[in-house]
Amino acid sequence: MLGLGKIAKKVFGTPNDRKVKATRPLVDKINALEPEFEKLNDAGLIEKTEELKKRALGGESLDDLLPEAFANCREGARRALGLRAFDTQLMGGIFLHQGNISEQKTGEGKTLTATFATYLNALTGKGVHIVTVNDYLAKRDAEWMSNVYSALGLTTGVIYPQQPDDEKKAAYACDVTYATNNELGFDYLRDNMKSELSQMFQRDHNFAIVDEVDSILIDEARTPLIISGPAADRSDLYMSMDVIIPELKDEHFALDEKTRNVSYTEEGNEFLENLLLEKGLLPEGQSLYDPESTTLVHHVNQGLRAHKLFAKDKEYIVRDGEVVLVDEFTGRMMTGRRLSDGLHQAIEAKEGCTIQPENVTLASVTFQNYFRLYDKLAGMTGTAMTEADEFTEIYGLGVVEVPTNRPIARIDEHDQVFRTAKEKYDEIVVIIREAHEKGQPCLVGTTSIDKSEFLSELLTEAGLPHNVLNARQHEQEAQIIGDAGKLGAITIATNMAGRGTDIQLGGNVELKVLQALAAEPEADPEAVRARIEEEHQVWRKKVLEAGGLYIIATERHESRRIDNQLRGRSGRQGDPGRSAFFLSLDDDLMRIFGSERLDKVLSSLGMKDGEAIVHPWVNKSLERAQAKVEGRNFDIRKQLLKFDDVMNDQRKVIFGQRREIMEAKDLSEITQDMRYQVIEDLIDQYMPPKTYADQWDMEGLHTAVREAINIDVPLQDWGHEEGADDDVIRDRLEKAADESMAQKAAAFGPENMRQIEKQVLLQTIDGKWREHLVTLEHLRSVVGFRGYAQRDPLNEYKNESFQLFETMLDSLRTEVTQKLGQVRPMTEEEQAAMLAEVQAQQALMQEAARESSAEASQSPVPEVLGFDETDSSTWGDPGRNDPCPCGSGKKFKHCHGRLG
Repeated sequence: MLGLGKIAKKVFGTPNDRKVKATRPLVDKINALEPEFEKLNDAGLIEKTEELKKRALGGESLDDLLPEAFANCREGARRALGLRAFDTQLMGGIFLHQGNISEQKTGEGKTLTATFATYLNALTGKGVHIVTVNDYLAKRDAEWMSNVYSALGLTTGVIYPQQPDDEKKAAYACDVTYATNNELGFDYLRDNMKSELSQMFQRDHNFAIVDEVDSILIDEARTPLIISGPAADRSDLYMSMDVIIPELKDEHFALDEKTRNVSYTEEGNEFLENLLLEKGLLPEGQSLYDPESTTLVHHVNQGLRAHKLFAKDKEYIVRDGEVVLVDEFTGRMMTGRRLSDGLHQAIEAKEGCTIQPENVTLASVTFQNYFRLYDKLAGMTGTAMTEADEFTEIYGLGVVEVPTNRPIARIDEHDQVFRTAKEKYDEIVVIIREAHEKGQPCLVGTTSIDKSEFLSELLTEAGLPHNVLNARQHEQEAQIIGDAGKLGAITIATNMAGRGTDIQLGGNVELKVLQALAAEPEADPEAVRARIEEEHQVWRKKVLEAGGLYIIATERHESRRIDNQLRGRSGRQGDPGRSAFFLSLDDDLMRIFGSERLDKVLSSLGMKDGEAIVHPWVNKSLERAQAKVEGRNFDIRKQLLKFDDVMNDQRKVIFGQRREIMEAKDLSEITQDMRYQVIEDLIDQYMPPKTYADQWDMEGLHTAVREAINIDVPLQDWGHEEGADDDVIRDRLEKAADESMAQKAAAFGPENMRQIEKQVLLQTIDGKWREHLVTLEHLRSVVGFRGYAQRDPLNEYKNESFQLFETMLDSLRTEVTQKLGQVRPMTEEEQAAMLAEVQAQQALMQEAARESSAEASQSPVPEVLGFDETDSSTWGDPGRNDPCPCGSGKKFKHCHGRLG
């Protein structure tokens, strides 16, 4: 019997169905305009853009312009790329323009979908940012789609690491700018470390479309972006800790795999204290609980985490003597990314690598708070529904599932649960052999590098030829994915999220053509292509008859989304396919979440070795476990965000102040107010209100005034004058201070004085803000313990951080006044020395900012020099989706890689 909810959905449709239905009239309108736009010549498309721009600037809403803009964009894309967008792609574009996440399955053409909303929103002249997961995809998509935008009269730019400043500024000034989330975040931080408006890169945060939005706004949003500078070297301490941790026994620490947390037991603390005393690391008579032991306790904790929570070939790999993190969601190496708080150093000590120095934070921002700067945000991915609540709550983004262009023909089987990992892997090898023998290509998903290599050994023993795709093989990624759809192919992959390349049944035509031409350089490329196209159709037909791509998952991830991404690799554009998950009670997810109950059920059923339980209830209970984990992870991220929001409010105030200072022509009023406030504070301190003259400390005030404002006035004499009170003294001090500054302005020249005031203000704000960030980090790390005193850590953090912020602003006033008081015209030698120091400081800051964005390009775009159209041996080795080596900017498959 159907539930009430299901009956209602049958009658009224789901909310998603209603959203999709609402776009139909708009899609019909765009289609009706198509013949009119087909008649326009190439110049006519650009003229239409200019007309639409004028109308947008004249006050016409983008919603009213949408049908004409989408029709113009579709025609531009058809001419530039030879691709006519499906109606479903127009729908996706409408949802993006409305500020939603458009969920489109793999192979549905998200890259082209984005052009519609991008084009429409770029008509305002405020720029649109398209955000990708890595530099390769940013460059690839920018080169490919710039053909569409240029056909429509718009400019396209791309941002990448170590980009020359003038090139980066030009890229941000374009109508459409492609960049990674990291580069955008780092540029925002760098901009707010600049001292001149002309040096800033980013302009309006108008509209951003985030590709692989789940990966960027959820998976990567757990760690903030940090620009840091080097701190004192403490490598000896890490090495010492690394010797101590292996001596711990199980009873000395408590490991919680659910929360990925590890802590010392009381017994462990006692054991550690004795061991540290014995090795001379803890001074005699000092306890681990003493405030002086904070640094030592921090190192001991990070050492424990490095040894017990981080496993080699799972969370990281060691490559060329360096510890390189592995992204748990994509299985890719995260070159240049380091764990903070000394954890990376602790892992380096554990692996015997060179210990890189720790860093101190110069500036930081979370992706959540960076992307919330945009007036409008949208996203695309194949899998977002499972995290719809988080997208709505954190970013105000709705998630809309866009129908596929052709119905999905993939068969998704129920999970098979075995009692042991051995039984599971035995069955997987049998299933792979059966599929391989009938020619069905298999994509086998694993959760870590070591598991993919273990399975690879089993397949080798079984005599089954296969490819392995993980962080170690990532250079051959395009080749391995290109071959994954061949007849009888077996591919083992750790995570298939955000690969940017589809698996084609029958193999990849472009790769086959390039390989054939490499083998026979003298052959006619067109003849070779024609032959391979013909052969490909035969192979594709055989693969389709064998059942299409078979997805075999060896484990469930903590997130349903990652499982759905793996499944989505099969059944592209209506192709047949199959997917099945093989699990065991030894799997991490099963072991941590309720395998005992399942074990009892399996035992009571009297299951024999090698038998599996297959039932929809098992799927449901596993999905519930995954939903619990997702919910817990969401709570963790939400809690982190609440703390970061406190800092974010302060960040906005500081960055706003910096901008105002840079925009201001004359800052003398601001510095005068600061001076007067300092004088006010000093008078309150040394001449307290409601006190008599004989209680005033005029000598102390005289010393303080000389120190803070650098003026020497006869305060003792003033204090003894008849009728002198705090107002009289204040007025005289303010007048004396103003005269002193006027003399300095005359000596320097008014223009130079304004510049000095600006630089002193900016440098002091930056220095104070950096100190404040360190203080907040320390406060954040200890405030959790307030919970034991029945006090809410978040409220405590809010109150204390506000007090710290006020204290920082007070000390800022004092320091600026003091520095300006001490300013005097310098000798030529002093000027030269100071200039050298400032330049060295700026170079250090720029180096720190550059190093912070060292996430290397995952798959560099080949640049082929000496390209000869008639000689395919000069073409390099481009993949199907790579830009053509001729430099046209089109994808290879749509240019020289296409049958003429």
